[in-house]
Amino acid sequence: MATPYTGHWDAALRVLRKKKQLFALSVTEIGSFISLGPGDSCDFYHDPSLQSRDAGQVRKSLSIKPHTDGYFVSLSVINNILKTNDRFTVPVTTAEFAVMRAAFSFALPHIMGCAHSTNPSTDGFSKDSLKVHPQLTAASEWDR
Repeated sequence: MATPYTGHWDAALRVLRKKKQLFALSVTEIGSFISLGPGDSCDFYHDPSLQSRDAGQVRKSLSIKPHTDGYFVSLSVINNILKTNDRFTVPVTTAEFAVMRAAFSFALPHIMGCAHSTNPSTDGFSKDSLKVHPQLTAASEWDR
């Protein structure tokens, strides 16, 4: 059995484990990601401390740019408080991008809460929600 080539992902994951950075996409940002065409690009900018006294001290940007066989996904985090400047760029093939798009497309209705209204169960809980949230049982606060 042949092992798939994961060289660039392995190298990127080793770096990311050492310098953990998070970038949470909003629902509209996920929609922008899902709707990207083959030659399209997008940029997202976040200021984690936007409405506090530290506004502008930490700036995060995520950009997705096309290349010949997929996209370059780049994350930049400038932290003036810690005096750090981290940049990560990972090449993503067209096939990998398709998998990411499918995962986001599947997750989006769940993030928005639409999955419960379109797939109601008889007792108020679906079997899938019990797998994701095992603490939900018939004796939960819904029955109080």
